Amino acid sequence: MSASHVGPGPLRPATGAATYNGPAAQRQKGLRRFTAPRPPREERCEMCGAPLDGERHPHLVDTENRALVCACSPCAQLLARPGASKGRFRAVPGRFLSDPAHGIDDNAWELLRIPVGVAFFFRNTALDRLVALYPSPAGATESELEPSSWQTVLDGTRLAALLEPDVEALLLRRSDGRTECYLVPVDICYELVGRMRLRWQGFDGGAEARADLDAFFEHVRRRAGAPDGSRP
Repeated sequence: MSASHVGPGPLRPATGAATYNGPAAQRQKGLRRFTAPRPPREERCEMCGAPLDGERHPHLVDTENRALVCACSPCAQLLARPGASKGRFRAVPGRFLSDPAHGIDDNAWELLRIPVGVAFFFRNTALDRLVALYPSPAGATESELEPSSWQTVLDGTRLAALLEPDVEALLLRRSDGRTECYLVPVDICYELVGRMRLRWQGFDGGAEARADLDAFFEHVRRRAGAPDGSRP
């Protein structure tokens, strides 16, 4: 996905995804006394219009339009059934897996040419290829990799063979001389992109963005089990 989210990007964020009011509130500070406070926009299912309860709700991948769709549980269950939408909509699963014994070393990471310490990969069936992205101040940015480069990474972890196309991603973090490797729901990756875009400051992201990144990966570590069902 390009930095501006224009063009043949892999996925567009869900229109009902969480919004972040920090920067917007700062820009509107001078107008606050002239405007009445407005309640938060109620999130609704993009399929039937029903209100969505809570911060976490099901997501579907619209493979035709390459977009994440917010859905209520009944719509998600209905559209995820085989043949229900002729394969257009796929439910984003909730599994988290960890591979602490992966073989993604320094050489493999260098091949990625990722300017930050986080990247995620998933197979996009509409584009019929693997997509590699990383968070940036402008959003999810695609890394133009040679097939041999990302294949080196995929060959380094058993999680690559378990990825469900479109709906699951291989999430990597390079920090303190080591690389963490997880299989996660693809919507979690776009949540991370949104959080980094909100908090990014300066060249390296700044202290607030790094703290939020640490908290995000701590959450992933707590949820992730091993491919054999055991805890890491």
